Amino acid sequence: MKPRGGCGGRKGLERLRSWAPLIACAGGACGEPATERAVPQYSETSYATNPRGEVTTRLHFTEITREAGIEFQHVTGAFGEKWMPETLGSGAAFFDYDSDGMPDLLLVNSNWWLGHEGSGERPVQRLYRNLGGGRFEDRTAPAGLDVSLYGMGAAVADYDGDGDPDIYLTAVGTNRLLRNDDGAFTDVTVQAGVGGDPPGGPPAWSTGAAWVDIDLDGWLDLFVCNYVRWTPETDLFTTIDGTNKSYATPHQYRGESCRLYRNRGPGESFADITDAAGVHNPDGKSLGVAVTDFNDDGWPDLVVANDTQRNFLYRNRGDGSFVDIAVRAGVAFDEAGRARAGMGVDVADLTGDGGWAIAIGNFAHEPMSLFAKIGDDLFQDRAGAAGLSRPTLIPLTFGVVYADLDLDGALDIVAANGHIEPGIAAVRREQSFAQPPQLFVGDGAGAFVDVSDLAGADFRQPLVGRGVATADIDGDGDLDLLFTANNGTPRLLRNDLDGASGIGVSLFGAAPNHRALGALVTAYAAGRTQRRFVATGSSYLAQSSLMPLYFGLGNAGGADSVVVRWPVSGSFTRVGHVAAGEQVILRETPR
Repeated sequence: MKPRGGCGGRKGLERLRSWAPLIACAGGACGEPATERAVPQYSETSYATNPRGEVTTRLHFTEITREAGIEFQHVTGAFGEKWMPETLGSGAAFFDYDSDGMPDLLLVNSNWWLGHEGSGERPVQRLYRNLGGGRFEDRTAPAGLDVSLYGMGAAVADYDGDGDPDIYLTAVGTNRLLRNDDGAFTDVTVQAGVGGDPPGGPPAWSTGAAWVDIDLDGWLDLFVCNYVRWTPETDLFTTIDGTNKSYATPHQYRGESCRLYRNRGPGESFADITDAAGVHNPDGKSLGVAVTDFNDDGWPDLVVANDTQRNFLYRNRGDGSFVDIAVRAGVAFDEAGRARAGMGVDVADLTGDGGWAIAIGNFAHEPMSLFAKIGDDLFQDRAGAAGLSRPTLIPLTFGVVYADLDLDGALDIVAANGHIEPGIAAVRREQSFAQPPQLFVGDGAGAFVDVSDLAGADFRQPLVGRGVATADIDGDGDLDLLFTANNGTPRLLRNDLDGASGIGVSLFGAAPNHRALGALVTAYAAGRTQRRFVATGSSYLAQSSLMPLYFGLGNAGGADSVVVRWPVSGSFTRVGHVAAGEQVILRETPR
C-alpha cells in the first residue's frame, strides 16, 4: 500500500484494490467541487435489442431466501372478519446493527388480534445477522428484538449519536423506539415521547417513517406517517360482490395527521412539533415518505404519498418549519386533477442535472406516477413518456425503489406488487391477489424499459408484495433485492450480474450525524453525472442499506471523481480518480 498526498495537503489518501477502503480529507479541506473531466464513454448498455427487435438484458436474479438462512412468516392475525390493517403489512430494513461492515436484516411482523390468539409462539420481529457470502443467522432473542406488536414498517438511524443504528417500528397502535446499545436493543419509546399518537387521542395507525435532520443541528428528527382512524370497534362492513365482506379502502375512514418530532439532543426526549412545523393535516391518509433536497438549498424536503388523498410536498423553510407546495408544484394530483391511491414512494436524480423525479406506486388501474422536475418548484408526471404507464396500469404497486442494479450508471426502478383483496379475481378478471414484481431498467435520460420477464424466473412468480429494499448482501459489488409479502414469506433475490462494475462510497459524518443523513454525493464517470442523496424513508414500510452507495460504471475503468456535500456545514470533500471495483470511505472532519 503506497500513501498518496491528500487534497490541499490536509489529510492523506490511502488506496487498496478490490473493495478495500480509501479514506480522504473532509470538512472543507478539499474546497469546492471540481469540474468534470472527460472520460471514456460506456461501450455497452444494460439492455439492448437483438436483430429481431427484442429487448435483452444482462441482469439476472436468483431467489436464495432459505439458502441464505431466512425463515420468516408474516402473520396478519386474520380470523375471518377482514379487518383493514391485515392487508397492508409487512416491512423490513437492511442495516448494520453490529457495525461489522455487512448489512443485516430486520423483518417486521404483525400480530394476533386481542381475543383471537393463535397457537404456538406469539409472532415477533426477526433480526438476521449477516455472516458474509449471502448467509444469515437469526439473532432476534440475543438482540432483544423478540418484541410483539402489530407492526407495519421500520426506519433505522443513529438518533442518539452514539455510533450505532437504532430502530423505529411503526404499528397499529403505539410505535416503538428501540435504542441500540452495542448490539442489544432497549425500548425507550415512553422516555423519548415518539409513540406516533395524536395528543389526547386514541393510538394511531402508523405506516412509513423517516429519520431526517430538519433543522441541520446534527441531531436526527423523526417524521412519522399516519394512515386512517380505524379501530376494531369502528370497523365498517364493505363488499365488492354485494354479499360478502371485503377489506375496506380508506374512503370509509377519516384520515390521521402525520407527526413530526424534533430531537432535543443527547439524553433528551423529542418534542412533537407537528403543528408548529406546518405539517399537521388530518386528511393525509399517508403511507410513504421520501426525503431529498429538491431545490438544492441545503435543507431537506419531504414528499408524502397519500392513499385516495392528494400527495404532500413539504418545502423546508430553513427554520424548522415547512410549507406544502404540492398543488402548485404539480405533484398533488394526476393529470386529470384526481387524487390517486398512493402507496410507496422514492425520489432520485435520474439525469444527474438536479432534475429530481418522484416515483409513486398506486392502486390497481392507476399507473405508477413519475413526477419529474421541469422547473423551479414545478413537476410533471412523465410516466407515459418514460414508458411506465402501460406496464404499471393493471398491478397494484406498493413498494418502489430506485437502484442501479445493472451498474450501467443509470438508475432502474423496482416495484413490489400485490392486491389487498384475496378474492379480487372473482370480480375483476384482469386482477389477482398475488402479482409478480416488476423491474424497469433506465437509460439515464428519464426513460425505462420493462425487463421483468428477462431478469430470472423469480420475477415471474407472483407474491402479495409490499415492501422492497436493496443491499449488497454478499459483498460482490452489486445490489441484491428483498421483497416482503403480506401474510407470507419474504423473497430474497441475489443479483447475479455479469459484465459490469461500479464503485462504492461510504460516508462517516461528524458526530452526532454519524451516517451523514442529508449528504449529497456526486460521482462523475464515463461522461455521466450521478447523484445520490443520503436518506432514510422511501419504498413502502422498508429501508434499503445506506452504505455503501453504489455508482455504476458499465465497462468504464473508473470514476473521474467523487464529490460530497456534507449536510450541516455545507462543506465539500472531493477525491480524484477511483478505479472500478474500489470502495471509497469518506470521513467528515469535525469543525
